[in-house]
Amino acid sequence: MRVRAAVAAIRLVGAAQAVRALGAGLRARAARRAELRSRAGERARTPGVLLEARPCPGGGVLRFERAELEIRVTVRGAVFLGWDAAPEPSHALADGCPAADVRTQLEPDKDGGWQVVSERLTVAVSRHGAVEIRTPGGQWLRREQPPRWWERPGGAGGGHWTACARVAPDARFFGLGGRAGGPRLRGSFRLWNSDPGGCFGPGDDPLSITMPVQFVVADAGCHLVFVDNTHDGRVRLTEGTEGDGSGHDRPGRCELRMTGGPLRYWVLAGTPARLLQGWSALTGAPALPPYWALGHQHARWGFDTAAEVRRVAAGYQEHGLPLAAVHLDIDHFDRHRVFTADPVRFPGIGALIGELRAQGTRVVSIVDPGVAEAPGDAVYDSGRAADAFVRDPRGRRVRGVVWPGRAVFPDFTAAPVRAWWGGLYAERLEKGFEGFWHDMNEPVSFDPFSAGTLPLDTRHALEGRGGDHREAHNVYALAMARAGYEGLRRLRPERRPFLFSRSGWVGMQRYGGTWSGDVATGWPGLRASLSLVVGLGLCGVPYSGPDIGGFDGSPSPELYLRWFQLGAYLPLFRTHAARGAGRREPWEFGPQVLADARACLLERERLRPYFTTLAVEAARTGAPYVRPLWWHEPALRRLRDCEDAFLLGDALLVAPVLHEGGRRRTVVLPPGRWYDTRDERAYEGPGPVELAAPLGSVPVLARAGSVLPVAGPEGGVELEVWAPAPGGSGGGSVAVGTPDGWRPARTERYTVRWSTRGRVRVERAEGGRPSYPVRLRGV
Repeated sequence: MRVRAAVAAIRLVGAAQAVRALGAGLRARAARRAELRSRAGERARTPGVLLEARPCPGGGVLRFERAELEIRVTVRGAVFLGWDAAPEPSHALADGCPAADVRTQLEPDKDGGWQVVSERLTVAVSRHGAVEIRTPGGQWLRREQPPRWWERPGGAGGGHWTACARVAPDARFFGLGGRAGGPRLRGSFRLWNSDPGGCFGPGDDPLSITMPVQFVVADAGCHLVFVDNTHDGRVRLTEGTEGDGSGHDRPGRCELRMTGGPLRYWVLAGTPARLLQGWSALTGAPALPPYWALGHQHARWGFDTAAEVRRVAAGYQEHGLPLAAVHLDIDHFDRHRVFTADPVRFPGIGALIGELRAQGTRVVSIVDPGVAEAPGDAVYDSGRAADAFVRDPRGRRVRGVVWPGRAVFPDFTAAPVRAWWGGLYAERLEKGFEGFWHDMNEPVSFDPFSAGTLPLDTRHALEGRGGDHREAHNVYALAMARAGYEGLRRLRPERRPFLFSRSGWVGMQRYGGTWSGDVATGWPGLRASLSLVVGLGLCGVPYSGPDIGGFDGSPSPELYLRWFQLGAYLPLFRTHAARGAGRREPWEFGPQVLADARACLLERERLRPYFTTLAVEAARTGAPYVRPLWWHEPALRRLRDCEDAFLLGDALLVAPVLHEGGRRRTVVLPPGRWYDTRDERAYEGPGPVELAAPLGSVPVLARAGSVLPVAGPEGGVELEVWAPAPGGSGGGSVAVGTPDGWRPARTERYTVRWSTRGRVRVERAEGGRPSYPVRLRGV
């Protein structure tokens, strides 16, 4: 593998740059070996015996022989636990540490322990430092052994800590950021944002977005645990087993090892909707994308000229296919240098962007963090003048090798650098770009003999506190997204920014969304695409989607169409592929695929008002657009184990075909009545049903009683109302707001019920007739 990686690097950047990368890699490997030698003989320190408990606002401080634990419950119900005076979290939280809930009580517990009692959770701590998280009714959700801090001998400094927790035998694990092998997680996962170095599938880990966020679902209830530590780490998740009722159950286990940083974490409990609402309040509301970003977007690494871009855009118009945006990859840069345009291959790029905008198509620009170390380059010169680039411990600028060759990297963890970088987007806006796509921001350096990122001893500002790349690596892309988002708000305050990023960390939803990265073309890559979107949504990042068709290779017509059908129901609906890969335009796969893809695109356009409503709901409550089937019924185990279907909001259930040759598929229904939207046939849940899934369509079912805002045949919005089950009721909402501005959306809520005369009545929740035409279905 390393030989292939080295050959690939030489082809990408040339022999001279590859030699420089090899030198950097050898130095980094020597530093890692020295660090491993210093770890030899580490000793474990445990908290010891509890000596004292003293109350504080929202909880208390427990002093042990060799450690101290602070427990604080916030007004929103989130519980903070920090060992050894852990500093306040900084990167993940939106507005600093929330206010404490002063109603919380610190009380003695059994066997010499203490407990912090709040409205939603009880945290019990034993006299030796074990922690148990309980519901108000006394049911335990999580049992944590006393943590262990592994110290280096002889006063060498540093160290790492380990922790182990048990959960219920029936519990299932989700989350941890973007994981290709889920959404239900089992096994070992690394917490280190990484470019996989090629296309990935379900077995590859880690990927570009790793988050220490566990979403745990069990019969007793749901809880979320966030370890607020940005260092490298590893999580091992083991599901439990239930016995025959004789008490021989084996609980699930979560084992965690962090290579450094504080031992501090947050716990929330409640229904899935309440968890995401509390999580959003803690880490920030998701950014609301502009209306156009909910339509279909087309990208390619390989748009070599402006003429090629025009040809593809004209193809969409010729075939009657809606196209919201075109994305320009690094091809359009001048010698791959960020914030430039090639004057030969893309002359007068502003005119090209203007032509596409006149057709209703926006243009999105890629933005990479690596800046060519080239005196005379405007970005490099201004960054050098601002002292914006990271340095090593000896004060020298750190260099890497990326697309423009030898490059330097901004320190986005410094506020002045973020302000400088944010100002650079003015060049893009002046040319007419309306959206931005952050890539290569793990960050990546082409170095086949090391970790492929910056040297670990690279110095970062870390918001004035100072530190190295061990701590800054996982939040580098988060800080870059912040720089871009804040810069765009300053430069164009009347418009909502559109920004999505390949890498990120907890809180990245405040600045935009993400996409899958370079998912491999193939049926496993298709399945990984759904896993990533569901998992990221449960970590608070609702806007995401895959490269439709996969990044590499040439998908078969069947695979392409099945991927297109899935993408039509995901938030970010974007085709993309690598240079040298097969085409991804729908007309390249024959007339039948073109017709079926056109039907997908038209259905997406029809559902655009529903996607807008889901986007507004996500910004207000944190609820993802794409939700697991157990969202409303987490106690139903068959729903917890379903990984091949999802809810789109509350109204629709989508069952994509993820295997070759599939023409029928089993769909596990949540409780209630569901209608097949193709023929309006009704099915009753909970339980499985088998439905037809011909190549031209996939099963999409509507919940009885739901109200969907859709685009009417004559334009405008109409309400598609699905009849409630006999004796039942329902409802829904419609969000209407400024497409691209900041004016708050206006939301109307509707109720649906049967009248005494046997008719379906649709009314505004506050009273009165609907504001939109109503079309009744399912009667």
